[in-house]
Amino acid sequence: MGKKMKGETNEMGKVAIYPGSFDPLTYGHIDIVERALEIFDKVILAIAQNGDKKSLFTIEERMEMAKLIFKDSPHVIVDCFKGLLVSYVEKTNAKVLLRGLRATSDFEYEFHMASMNRSLSPHLD
Repeated sequence: MGKKMKGETNEMGKVAIYPGSFDPLTYGHIDIVERALEIFDKVILAIAQNGDKKSLFTIEERMEMAKLIFKDSPHVIVDCFKGLLVSYVEKTNAKVLLRGLRATSDFEYEFHMASMNRSLSPHLD
C-alpha cells in the first residue's frame, strides 16, 4: 500500500481531528464541529487527558457530555488521548487538525503549534 497524500481519504472518508481539553465543551466548540461536518465526512472530537492540568470535569465526564451532545451525529466520533497529539493523529490516519481561535493573540501560538506538528508529522495539515 502506497503512502497517502494530503487531502486523500482513508477508509472513513475525509477525516479531521478536533483536539482540545473541552473542559467544558462550549457552544463555540459545537459550532466548529458542525461547520467542519460541511467539509469532512467524519470529525473526531479528541479530548486531551492531561494529568498535570487541573480540570473542572474528569475525562470520563467530558467524554460522557460530548457523547450526549453529539448522540444524533453519526459523523462525529468522540475519543480521548494522552501524550503527544501527533502520536494520536498517526493512529487515526486523519490528515487535518481543526483548531479554533478565540482572539488574534491565539493565532501566533497556533501557528507555532502547527509548524511543530507538521515537522513531527509532515502529512498533517
